[in-house]
Amino acid sequence: MEFRLSPVLAFLAFAVAASHAALSPEQYWNYMLPNTQMPKAVKVILHPDLEDKSTSVNVGGAGANVNTGKGKPGGTSVNVGKGVVNVNTGKGKPGGTSVNVGNGGVHVNTGKGTPGSGTTVNVGGKGGVSVNAGHKGKPVNVKASPFDYLYAATETQVHDDPNVALFFLEKDLHPRATMTLHFTQNTETATFLPRQIAQKIPFSSDKLPEILNIFSVKPGSEEAEMMKNTIKECEQPKIQGEEKYCATSLESMIDFSTSTLGKNAQAISTEVEKQTTMQKYTIAAGVQKMAGDKSVVCHKQNYAYAVFYCHKSETTRAYMVPLEGAEGTKAKAVAICHTDTSAWNPKHLAFQVLKVEPGTIPICHFLPQDHIVWVPK
Repeated sequence: MEFRLSPVLAFLAFAVAASHAALSPEQYWNYMLPNTQMPKAVKVILHPDLEDKSTSVNVGGAGANVNTGKGKPGGTSVNVGKGVVNVNTGKGKPGGTSVNVGNGGVHVNTGKGTPGSGTTVNVGGKGGVSVNAGHKGKPVNVKASPFDYLYAATETQVHDDPNVALFFLEKDLHPRATMTLHFTQNTETATFLPRQIAQKIPFSSDKLPEILNIFSVKPGSEEAEMMKNTIKECEQPKIQGEEKYCATSLESMIDFSTSTLGKNAQAISTEVEKQTTMQKYTIAAGVQKMAGDKSVVCHKQNYAYAVFYCHKSETTRAYMVPLEGAEGTKAKAVAICHTDTSAWNPKHLAFQVLKVEPGTIPICHFLPQDHIVWVPK
């Protein structure tokens, strides 16, 4: 299906978005979660270089400028003028995330400054809609997520998936316990789109042909299967006692988490000192149980832009676990323990690895570094 916006409609849509653009994602975070630290996982997705950014807004022909940054190039900027609306959340150099709306269309670039990389979206104007998802020819991991509790793991995944090591029993969560782990990072470097842009891009199985066309992805390719699987996982029915939501922007993730937990919430993520191979880790003193027995866990998905599968459960316990690796690596890992697994698929990866039955004993897992857990303070 061909999707087009007239230049006028595109300009009006993004002129409205521009009126809210003075609130950068960080500012929205601070507004919704005052005095709450942003975890590293979020910072890395927003700004891979972790540098300070500026925010500026320019409106009109000559331009009215609002700058809330620190004088450094880059940051978040919005320009609404005669020919274009530009939103740039880049890093002060070619690349970053940018949106341009006007006679030339809408352009979204979430790349890193390398020609042909990142995600490019063109909407409206003379060019219609086209998206370059980058990383053409790069292998894409399309296997099911181990954190989808309704799926049955394949034999290949049971034997070969490094996430197998992340599952353990709650009774083993104590100082001096040892586990052989490999904290992998998602090699997909997709960043958040501005919420106003993400809301305008279809995200449903019945729109898959349109989505693939928008993202210039060939049907049947690995990229197409990756996107299909992510959407399918987001559309699966929730399990008993669960609330679920797929967040396509940081703002929507914040809104879902605070609507379920309240504004007195905090976000945490696993942090590993450095990237290493699989090694034996020992749980150090200082295991910390987070408040309450409910949490919102957001798992990073493989997609052309940042999408998080978030689900809330009131039958979980969250822990911060200090780990010391045999090779000297230190980590602060987030562990989630599920106290009721009776609704999980009996062939889920955890049951096959731990040799236990659904609903019999709490099952825990560590989270990769790019996943986020929201808990009450």
